[in-house]
Amino acid sequence: MSDEITRPLASDVGPEQLPYPAKQSDMKLQPQTDLAAYRPADKLRGRVAIITGGDSGIGRAVAVAFALEGAKVAIVYNANDDDAAETKRLVEAKGGECLTLRHDVRSRAECFAAVNATVDHYGGLNILINDAAFQHTEEKFEDITEENWRRTFDTNITGYFFMAQAAVPHLKKGDAIVNTGSIVGMTGLALLVDYTSTKGAIHSFTKSLALSLGDRGIRVNCVVPGPVWTPNIPGTMPADEVENFGHEVILKRPGQPDELAPAYVLFASDDGSFITGALLEVTGGRLAAA
Repeated sequence: MSDEITRPLASDVGPEQLPYPAKQSDMKLQPQTDLAAYRPADKLRGRVAIITGGDSGIGRAVAVAFALEGAKVAIVYNANDDDAAETKRLVEAKGGECLTLRHDVRSRAECFAAVNATVDHYGGLNILINDAAFQHTEEKFEDITEENWRRTFDTNITGYFFMAQAAVPHLKKGDAIVNTGSIVGMTGLALLVDYTSTKGAIHSFTKSLALSLGDRGIRVNCVVPGPVWTPNIPGTMPADEVENFGHEVILKRPGQPDELAPAYVLFASDDGSFITGALLEVTGGRLAAA
């Protein structure tokens, strides 16, 4: 990344609020997802990747980075057609190919349908990026509804499990699965008891799946973001939490999606050939021990 890119500080983030599911196109302070200063090196040339949650935020940045590195990408999204179309536009503007697939990862059948559509369209699959996520804040633990508990788990960990089951039969030695965890899966967060529980589950799922697929030469790793400016923040967090978002990290600002994307490139490419079962914290200094 170029030093010339201006990164918004925590003090630049106001108390923005958007209805859920929030659209990236509606955000006043736009996340940085176009990889404007990224320096590609053909690290994924000839590979095919499917990315859940690829319509916005981290997923969009990963799709653009992968396209720059030569991969053909498919993005899976659940609701925001306009955001998905913008991801496709950005990927194609970088010279890449992007298949948009509207599916609900809570459904095993839809996960298999998304993977099969990708394989049918591109002729194979090499990389699975699990990034779809749902969260809903509650001040009091007792107020977490059964509906939100189940939706959070079904999206954040069951969906990852189903996507992996769908993808693995198509993967071969040297291919990769990359999951998206969270630093709050290590530290906890009072407002997000259900969400943080799923992120802890994703961390352990990553390590267990790496063990399970090691003999086949399929690598499984997990990127662990800190506070990152995505539509989920103004769409799900209270205004007082959104304001000054990212103030608690060493760098005193939220991360931008394009700052996370290189970690996914590392895990998906041959640069990560000796890395599996790993959790990579990309947090701006939001420490697990803090």
